[in-house]
Amino acid sequence: MTALVYRDAIDWRVVLYIKHPESERGMDIKMKKVLKIIGILLLCIIAFIVVLLIFLSKRQFVAKDYSEKTETGGTIEANYMKRGAYEVSYYEEPTMQGFEKYEIYYPTELKSKDKKYPVVVFANGTGAKVSKYHALLEHMASWGFIAIGTEEEYDWNGFASEMCIRHLMKLNEIQTVDEKENIFYDKVDFDNVGITGHSQGGVGVISAITVTEHKDIYKAAVALSPTNKELAKNLEWEYDATKVSTPIMLLSGAGGGDDWVVTGEQLQDIYQDIDARKVMMRRKNTPHGEMLYSADGYVTAWFMWHLQGDAEAAKAFVGDNPEIMDNEMYQDQQRDIKVIDSVSVQKDNTLLKTRISRS
Repeated sequence: MTALVYRDAIDWRVVLYIKHPESERGMDIKMKKVLKIIGILLLCIIAFIVVLLIFLSKRQFVAKDYSEKTETGGTIEANYMKRGAYEVSYYEEPTMQGFEKYEIYYPTELKSKDKKYPVVVFANGTGAKVSKYHALLEHMASWGFIAIGTEEEYDWNGFASEMCIRHLMKLNEIQTVDEKENIFYDKVDFDNVGITGHSQGGVGVISAITVTEHKDIYKAAVALSPTNKELAKNLEWEYDATKVSTPIMLLSGAGGGDDWVVTGEQLQDIYQDIDARKVMMRRKNTPHGEMLYSADGYVTAWFMWHLQGDAEAAKAFVGDNPEIMDNEMYQDQQRDIKVIDSVSVQKDNTLLKTRISRS
């Protein structure tokens, strides 16, 4: 029983009323239904978040068919954007490092052929473990390279890249791994090693070729949208491009809406710091994230030229009419190719030696 007291203009009055048990049970039932609905909604939200996290954890940053769908603007670019002629296999090995494991794509024929294969190391961007873009390594291996990377998520200092080199050196020297035949024994061509990386990984490329123990092993490098110097300093990822002596290509996006990672002026600033063979260009209407793969035709051609002596690939960058200078999908093209080694050119069934110099 509940008493309700109120006052009117005349006097105090007390009104008594009784809550019926049936009314209380009805209220309880309604409350339970509301709580049940809320619980179901919360479970649905939690389930959605879990599914979303699983999806994001497995989502690839680079589609497996990117080489078929990415638009190109030049014949050479299109040719090297295609998959190469080699069948490809995959190998991984765990390690007691923060980056968990080494991941390697390689030409399948390596298992049986008595020859050495050139190497391309992949440095990761922020949060972009190499397992998120296996398609790029597989593509590179299809052109005859051993492509190696790790699960490192903070690759600015070149440490993981240095460990990749050390690991390949180890694999090249031992005949067995875990009592099994080591397929990489005496198969690694350390005279032809390159490195590429995107964003923070672009900083990692510059660090790898300037400050790591095996910095001099690199014969060619590609930095894709490397973090600008001011931002890198604020993030304590400082690097010094004036120390670069390795032939390097700088690429970034233009007009993609997030050029703040490295604007045209900031990329030019890095380019001017470098006193080595160098190329710079920006791909039009390409967001920062898409630069991870959008220019892969030229990235592949760069390594094919420097690490495999491919004269056709070289024509994209040097000679009287290099393709990059006329490719309408790019802007701000610059090149400073001071000295070019002799390369072999097959012409009319005759092997010629051609020296290509800067025009």
